Amino acid sequence: MPTHNFTRPRGRLVEITIDSKALRGNLLGDPHERSAAVYLPAEYDEGAGEGYPMFVALAAFGGSGYKLLNWQSFGESLPQRIDRLISEGEMGPAVVVMPDGFTRLGGNQWIDSPVLGRWEAFVLDELVPEIEAQFDVRQGPAHRAVFGHSSGGYAALIHAMKHGDRWGAVASHSGDVGFELLYGRELPSALASLAACDNDPQVFIDKLWAADKLGGRQFNTLMMLAMAATYAPEPGAPLGIRLPVDLETCERDTERWARWLAHDPLELAKLPASHASMQQLSGLYLDCGSRDEYFTQFGSRALARQLVDAQINHVYQEFEGGHSGVSHRLDVSLPFLYRALNGRGAA
Repeated sequence: MPTHNFTRPRGRLVEITIDSKALRGNLLGDPHERSAAVYLPAEYDEGAGEGYPMFVALAAFGGSGYKLLNWQSFGESLPQRIDRLISEGEMGPAVVVMPDGFTRLGGNQWIDSPVLGRWEAFVLDELVPEIEAQFDVRQGPAHRAVFGHSSGGYAALIHAMKHGDRWGAVASHSGDVGFELLYGRELPSALASLAACDNDPQVFIDKLWAADKLGGRQFNTLMMLAMAATYAPEPGAPLGIRLPVDLETCERDTERWARWLAHDPLELAKLPASHASMQQLSGLYLDCGSRDEYFTQFGSRALARQLVDAQINHVYQEFEGGHSGVSHRLDVSLPFLYRALNGRGAA
């Protein structure tokens, strides 16, 4: 059992706020002014001479960067974990950025959408430059890493496949891979919930936010609405959201579903442009639990096989566990990222 939950983080936490152009005008009406927590290692004030590497942590759906700061009874906050890994010599000091990405739809996938906002652009064109301007970090892509779990892990994979020239290393924990198994089985339940609200996402969301508590079925429906808003937004629909099914029979709408699948890492990994992007990274790490409740282990295995076939250098690990409660895997990925950024080998 970890003992580090009894200790305060040795590193220092500060907060920054960005008035984001990328998030202005989103159809949800969510604020475009966004905050991020920034962890500065204990050695920070002494100066590192050439600066510190930058790690960006992208939160899972339903969470925020600030959730990563939470005290845990039988675990560690992210700052506590980093302190321990540094003290144990598993990694060196780094500046770690934890942005808030929560939305009225419960979160986001950290990619561009007219409904939720241009989150991909926010991270790349606003957050990263702001950190480089305000803090003593090493400049340039070779000294940056991005990582996350679930939706955050999905986003990390998207950055690897599309923006390998903007990062040095990437790590994905239980990222959203294999949309057919991951999302396909959730569509009937989401449609049934939406039917009780006249098939109007706005009515569903208003009722959800007015309720005293959020049920599991409501959360899954909200998640599916967020995915529709992300992967296949429709300007003519309420809030630009429409599920990719016939609203009476739940028969799959092949055209709309194809728009979803175009964002699946399994499909993106087939593209030569994705290969070229990933080959620019110094390190690419993926893992997944063998009993993942969303069945992402199957998509992750297929993705790892594709990466092998495409001769993309990477590490894939599977562990005993499910989709949640996997923060202990950061003990593997964070040192991996640090080694990759510092040219010490990623294996």
